[in-house]
Amino acid sequence: MSVTTFERPEILTIGPLQLAPEEHLARADGHVLALSIRELGLLTELARRADRIVSREELFELVWSRAMRPGDRSVDVYIRKLRVKLDAALPEWSFIHTHFGFGYRLAAQPRRPLP
Repeated sequence: MSVTTFERPEILTIGPLQLAPEEHLARADGHVLALSIRELGLLTELARRADRIVSREELFELVWSRAMRPGDRSVDVYIRKLRVKLDAALPEWSFIHTHFGFGYRLAAQPRRPLP
């Protein structure tokens, strides 16, 4: 007799943001965000490394599956797009933090103190 086991799908939660990478879904307070594949990939990789600084080069290799060329600003462009979408969906929260000279860090921080 064989036993079938099912793995639970990965769910990443950062404050009011939830990611289900296997389902290709991101939710902000339960509402689905319209993200491109690259945006979702970046957000997922940042969420998997939440509260840690991740370099542009590492993010590029994780999401694009190749080494980043010198001068390539793709990560920065997609991070900007992500920030716009996250700010529109959850204006009271800040998620993607820039660490100049190092990279980006994902952490849910309220813009104003919570009551």
